[in-house]
This record gives sequence, structure tokens and C-alpha cells, in this order.
Amino acid sequence: MKKKTWIALAAIVLVAIIAVVLVLTLGGNKEKAQKLTMIATPNPHAEVLELVKEDLAKLGYELELQIVSDYVVENPATAAGDVMANFFQHIPYLAQYNASVEEKDQLVSVIETHFEPMAIYAGTKTDLTAIADGDKIAVPNDPVNENRALLLLQNAGLIKLPEGTTLESTCTPLDIVENPYNLNIVELNAELIPGARADVAYAVINGNNATLVDLIPNKDGLYVEAADSEAAKAYVNIVVVKPENADAEWVKALEEVIYTQKVYDLIVEAGFAPTFTVK
Repeated sequence: MKKKTWIALAAIVLVAIIAVVLVLTLGGNKEKAQKLTMIATPNPHAEVLELVKEDLAKLGYELELQIVSDYVVENPATAAGDVMANFFQHIPYLAQYNASVEEKDQLVSVIETHFEPMAIYAGTKTDLTAIADGDKIAVPNDPVNENRALLLLQNAGLIKLPEGTTLESTCTPLDIVENPYNLNIVELNAELIPGARADVAYAVINGNNATLVDLIPNKDGLYVEAADSEAAKAYVNIVVVKPENADAEWVKALEEVIYTQKVYDLIVEAGFAPTFTVK
């Protein structure tokens, strides 16, 4: 009986040792998910990132997302290292930012995603044919988007800018050379324009700000940038990082989960135009 007792005890100890080894092997060697910190504006940027959150987790990355509604904090936060990447802006906006800061604070584009048409939306008037002398039209006040908005008004036949004005120009209302309706151009922060529509006849709104108030550019816009326009080629929305992170594995993982059919479909449903090919 004594011998059998010792054999039983030895078996129990052996099982315990095996269990410990298995725990150390399977659990102890399991890699901890790498945290991926990003900052983005709500729609469709944050919605895209929320959609791919689980896909990133499967690749070993835990997405920590900060959502903001302005265009002010995203680039400085990325440059300072407070977040690893941002998703809110188009290529010309990034170029404008880089030109305004020291080289150490400059950022780079790593993933091109979609085009958000800028459009003229109804304010107190619901049709452009109702435009009248002295009407107010709200436009974004940042240099890149204001020039773009004025070009849109010109394309709609409402004003005329200096000959040779392009998307790279920096026109303001002071540069208007012909204003047959004596329009009063009201300059506002882009994110404030949707809420100011009751105070103006018409409003020129960026795509992502329009969706915040359930406006779909190609459905609700009175006049919209065309999908084959120069703006569509130039104003591609991008994921942005610090230069030293451009080739990071987490950037490759982020591109992998974004360039999917479900993200493509989400962008289309939001009224925007994907600029990538599904992989």
C-alpha cells in the first residue's frame, strides 16, 4: 500500500509539472497586443477605424481611438507623439500644415483612402435658382478649403476668381473679381458651418462635416464637386504618421484592414468615393 501511495503521489506531481509547463508555454509566450493610438474625426474616419478594430486585434494590435470634431489638434498630437497616427485630412491640408511647422514636426501620408466631395448646401434657400442680390454664403475659413470653396462657387457660376486660379491657389473673398449677385461671403471655421445654415442662404461644407448633420454630398448637395474633377484627384483623405513610422509593421497592418470590401462599402454608403482597390 505504501508503494502504491508513493506511485500515486508521483503521478500527481508529474501531472502538476506538466500543467505548469503547458501554462508557461502556451500562456507565457503569448505576445501582448501592441497598442495602436490614433486620433480621427467622426465620419467616415472614426467609423472606418471602429469597423476594423477587431481585424487589427487579430493581427496583434489594440486600437485606442480618440475622436475629435475639429481640424486643430490632430497633427500637433501626432507630431508630439501623443498618438501614433491621425485620420481626418486630405493631401493639401497636410501640405499646408507641413509648410507651417519646423521640419521636426512635419508628418507624412501613408494610406490613401477616399475623396469627400465639397458641396453647396441649402441654408435658408433650398435651390440655387433662388439666389438673389446680397445673399450670404458660408465658406470654410482655413486657406486650403476656402480656396476650394471659392472655386466651387465659381464652377457653379456664382462668382469669378482671377484667371489662372487653381486648387493650389490661396484665394480669399478679397480676390473675387466678379460678383454679379453681390454675395456676402461669410468665413467660418469649417466645423461650425453646418450649424450656421439658418443664418445664411447657402453653405459650402466639407464632406465629413456634412455627414455630421446627416447630409450626404451626392444626395443633398445643391452643387457638388464631380467625381472626375481635379478636386477628386487632389483632395484624397489620408492616414498620417511621423516620418520614422512610415514603414512600421503597424502601418502595414492598418493598410491591410482598411483596403477591404467592408471599408469600401462603408465609404460608399456614407456618400463618399473610395480611392483604393480592394485587396
